[in-house]
Amino acid sequence: MIPLQSELFASAGSGELFLLARLLFGGVLAFMGMNHFTNTADMVGYAQFKGLPAPKLSVVGSGGLLLFAGAGIAVGAFPVLSGFALGLFLLLSGVAMHDFWSMDDPEERQNEMTSFLKNLFGAGGAFAFAALGAIAWPYSVGLALF
Repeated sequence: MIPLQSELFASAGSGELFLLARLLFGGVLAFMGMNHFTNTADMVGYAQFKGLPAPKLSVVGSGGLLLFAGAGIAVGAFPVLSGFALGLFLLLSGVAMHDFWSMDDPEERQNEMTSFLKNLFGAGGAFAFAALGAIAWPYSVGLALF
């Protein structure tokens, strides 16, 4: 049975568990975004190696997206926008940056496939948060566009 929106977080501990999920998911992605700014030179080099256009802009832009959208999920601000932006970014960056299917070296192929799969399940989580963004989240700042 699918609960009504008003009942979604009615069971004991469900709001707290959802907060924990948001903090873990959004917090890790925000931390990854901060890493784009603290480790820019290395990330630009990797982006160049992968053939991204405007590698520095790509690194800084993706860092900003991860930082702000990840924080948005964690605190419950603009959850539809944050979740959708993260999901789309994780799908696209998984394909662009972790193209395991083009690797000849078995170890490199495995590493890239692991990163690709992490992006895919991260995208799934982000889209799930986006889908839940239209309802009131417990323990959130409650800012939303939709």
